[in-house]
Amino acid sequence: MVRDIKIAPSILAADFSRLGEEIRAIEAAGGDWHHLDVMDGHFVPNISFGPPVVESLRPLTGKTFDVHLMIAPADPYLEAFAKAGADRITVHAEAGPHLDRSLQTIRDLGKKAGVAINPATPESLIQYELDRLDLILVMTVNPGFGGQAFIPAMIEKVRRVKAMIGERPIELEVDGGIGPHNAAALVEAGANVLVAGSAIFKGGAVEAYRMEIAAMRDAAQQGLLKRP
Repeated sequence: MVRDIKIAPSILAADFSRLGEEIRAIEAAGGDWHHLDVMDGHFVPNISFGPPVVESLRPLTGKTFDVHLMIAPADPYLEAFAKAGADRITVHAEAGPHLDRSLQTIRDLGKKAGVAINPATPESLIQYELDRLDLILVMTVNPGFGGQAFIPAMIEKVRRVKAMIGERPIELEVDGGIGPHNAAALVEAGANVLVAGSAIFKGGAVEAYRMEIAAMRDAAQQGLLKRP
C-alpha cells in the first residue's frame, strides 16, 4: 500500500515566544501535520512541554496534532494528552514494560496509536504489535535534542520496517535530521511521514517555511517514483 506523503514540522524548533503565530505560519506554508515533541528530562535529556501547551494550541488549527511522547512512564499521561487535543499519540517501545497495554489505552481514548523505536532498538521488538498500530516512528537520531545529524544506517531500518508493515494501513514516520537532502532516500525506503524541525523553521518566516516544505515535498516525490 502506497500512502500519501505528509510533511510534519516539529514545533520543537519553533520560536516558543510566539508559538501560536508559528503554528499558523506552518499551516500557511503547506505543512500537513503538526508534530509535537514531548520530553520529560528523564527518558530523554531535555524538557519541552506538556498537555496545557497542546490544549492552548488546539483551537488554532484543524490539522492533525501528532504527539510524540518521549516520556517514561507514558501511561499516566495518555488521557491528559488525548483530552488536550492530540489526534495521534506515539509512545516509545523502550519507555515502559507493557507496550500492548499502552497502545490499547490510546485506541480506547479514541486516538490513533503509534510506537517509536530508537536507533539502537531492533524493529523485531514491535512485530507482535502491528495490528494495534496506526503509525510507526523510526527515530533517525537519538531522541532528546533537535538539530542532530541524521544516522544513515536508519535508511535500511526503514526499509525493513516497511517490509514488516506489508499491506497494513500503518503510517511510517521518520524523525531526526530530515531535510531535502535525504527525504528521497527515506521515501524510497518506505517512509511516508517526514518530521522536520530545524530544516523548516530556520528561516523564521512563512515564505522561508514554504520554500523548505516545498523542497522537501519535491524530494519526497522523487523518492516515491523510485519505489519498486
